Amino acid sequence: MKLLVLCLFSAFLLISCQNPKKQWALLPNILVVEVDGTLGQQPLSCLEEHNQSQSISWKKNGALETQTGNLYMVQLVESLGGGNYTCHSEDGSLLNYTELLIYQEDPDSRRILVKGEKEDYLNCSAQSYSGEFRCSWTWHSSRVGKVAFVIVERFSGTNSTQCSQDAVDQHWICSSGYGKVICSVDDDGRGISCLDEQHCSYAEEHHPIHVTVFVRTEHFLLESYSKFFFMSEIVKPDKVRIGRVNTTVIEWTYPSSWSRPHSYFPLTFQIAQLKGRCRKCDNSCAGVKPKHLTVQSTDSCQFKVKHRTKTVCVRAKDAFCNSQWSDWSHMTLVKPAFSLSRVACHTPLQQL
Repeated sequence: MKLLVLCLFSAFLLISCQNPKKQWALLPNILVVEVDGTLGQQPLSCLEEHNQSQSISWKKNGALETQTGNLYMVQLVESLGGGNYTCHSEDGSLLNYTELLIYQEDPDSRRILVKGEKEDYLNCSAQSYSGEFRCSWTWHSSRVGKVAFVIVERFSGTNSTQCSQDAVDQHWICSSGYGKVICSVDDDGRGISCLDEQHCSYAEEHHPIHVTVFVRTEHFLLESYSKFFFMSEIVKPDKVRIGRVNTTVIEWTYPSSWSRPHSYFPLTFQIAQLKGRCRKCDNSCAGVKPKHLTVQSTDSCQFKVKHRTKTVCVRAKDAFCNSQWSDWSHMTLVKPAFSLSRVACHTPLQQL
């Protein structure tokens, strides 16, 4: 009796470690298995209906395997075991194939992407409230991969979003009760550009956008990275357009990509005047720490610079939201100006 119990217990342990914790189909013929670092096995079937007399051979990444038959057992060791598995008839013809990707359970073990300056894996921004946005990332120097799947939705907790890859590779369409979002992978593979077709610039957002990007390596390792945000949190205007009116006056205008009308989507501007020599002439405004003059306007503004000013820097942000500042625009003055600073805007100016 003790021997029988021991045998049953041993059999239970064998079965429990034979299968991964979870598995799902990412795309047709692409199977994802979730592992936790322990030993395990994953069965693969060649044909749904198999004639026992039919001879079937298997290959992994093009190399012939010793296992034969309709069922193939993949050995899972930590993050190993992924690959392109193909089954063939006796004459070598391809019968079926499965690409097996390994997904590790522990999020702290992720290693394909590296965190950016804000300690986030995904950096998302929008040039305006048009519904277009972009999320970028940084590949690990030794694990550059590619995007395997993208899910973008207005998060509501209903899990009703359906995403599919269209006929053109690296394009995804996600549909839900809140509308449709279309995304495409950038040519350099370092980001995705998306459009929320039902986004209304004038309406208040009630549900955040939830972006999940699945990335994979050539060694069949799969990882996912997610980010929640409202458009108002990630909006970052393009650079302010800045020009010279005369030797002492500059003028800036709204970025052409910013939402209109400007009276409904006003920007706040910061102006910095630099008197020192140009240390980084290609980016002379980087790290500026002088006192800023902050103004709000719904149209273009003219600015009379201070005496001995050599460079003027201007940047902008949404006037109503605690969002990102645009990158600095700058103008180098060949001749120093000799008058006090003064801002003249085409609409009433509110100094903050």
